[in-house]
Amino acid sequence: MAGEGQSGDARRKVAIVGAGLAGTSAALGFAEAGFDVTLFSDRDRESLRDKVPPTGVGVLFGKPREWDAEIIDDLYEVGNTTGISVRLHSGSGADRADVLEFNPDYGYVAQAVDLRLRADDRLGRFLDRGGRFEVTSVDTDRLDTIAGSHDLTLVATGKGGLSALFPVNESRTHYREPQRKLLQVTLTGLDHGPDTFAYRSSAGGDHSLFNLDSENGEIFVGPFLHKDAGATWSFIVFAKTDGAWAAKVDEVEDAASARQTIVDIFTEYFPHDAPAIEKLQVIESDPVSWLKGAVTPTVRHAVATTRGGHTVAAIGDTAIAVDPVAGQGAANTLIQVAELVKAAKDHDGPFSTDWLESEFEKHWERRGRAAVEVTRLYLGDPDYATHLELSFPAAAVDTNVASALFGLLSDPNPLLTLGNRDDVLGFITAVSGEPADDVLGRFEPAGRFSSATEPATAAS
Repeated sequence: MAGEGQSGDARRKVAIVGAGLAGTSAALGFAEAGFDVTLFSDRDRESLRDKVPPTGVGVLFGKPREWDAEIIDDLYEVGNTTGISVRLHSGSGADRADVLEFNPDYGYVAQAVDLRLRADDRLGRFLDRGGRFEVTSVDTDRLDTIAGSHDLTLVATGKGGLSALFPVNESRTHYREPQRKLLQVTLTGLDHGPDTFAYRSSAGGDHSLFNLDSENGEIFVGPFLHKDAGATWSFIVFAKTDGAWAAKVDEVEDAASARQTIVDIFTEYFPHDAPAIEKLQVIESDPVSWLKGAVTPTVRHAVATTRGGHTVAAIGDTAIAVDPVAGQGAANTLIQVAELVKAAKDHDGPFSTDWLESEFEKHWERRGRAAVEVTRLYLGDPDYATHLELSFPAAAVDTNVASALFGLLSDPNPLLTLGNRDDVLGFITAVSGEPADDVLGRFEPAGRFSSATEPATAAS
């Protein structure tokens, strides 16, 4: 039965179902740790790399890169950013206003690499290490068979697939429906140099862009390493389900219409940026460089039992699925995998239900809970209204506050200590080095943002 250790010198056998970022990272990690690993996928290697869209931008903000380095060394020199240019707009028509902006350095390096490339590089190295890659469909019956012949079986099939085997943890799941409609597309035509978006920030192409519209949602624009085209720009539209952008997302049907939707939104809602955005074009060699959809943020019980009584565990989005607005999905996955590999390597007994549940609880306390909460913050959840009401104006007038706010993408755990208004005011005071009331008292609406058609005069 799965979970029972093997005697003698035989290596313990690990099965991993799903060959995205979670599955390939786990396969490589366990292989490097000395396990006998088989990776199962319903697509072959070529299809995984070239026939499917990337399932997100997969930005690694700061600290998660340390866990990723435990799995594989950094292979990429493109797609790195050191900060972000944020602008908040409100209202519509004649009442539309440029509210606030800030351009902090993160204090760390973020990296956005095509998830298809990350996964393929891991798969290649896994195969070089003698790992087995089996292309086959795995349903619940086949999973039962697989789990019965392996010491540890991990499910990494994402938000769909076999995820239904793992019951929703109602106490940790805050939403029952998507909070945003999502549109992702990668475009080419602007480099990552200092002149690109220089009107927004003196850092130019070293900074990402984050535009917020109080009624319709958010748009993230970041330097990206595409699997074939190299240095490019990846966009994600986070459309509020009751806003005007949601219908625009629904109408997208290919890369060209995805690009046009992006251009249309910038032209109507962010005209200061539109002249720059219009220069970007689709990647003709990659017709699946776009994706639309929606995520219901969900936390599941990460350990389940198959029909035959074998224990299986969920990793990555199968265990914790978050809206990508705070960039926590890939990070949460890699941290979970890296820590699970280390724990399994040091564990002599069976990989029992109790052991796997204990390891998931450690991950929940280490990162999972905080990843869920910082995502709620960036979704504008009512539980965090006070945080946003205070921290965004403070960030607009104090660079240290702005950096600390985006520091939560690297390490979201400090957010868990900010439970009420006094906590947030104390946070602003501690970070800025002066009373929070003084910081907030200096805030004034932006008035008018700089434009791509004007000389570069953006704040640093």
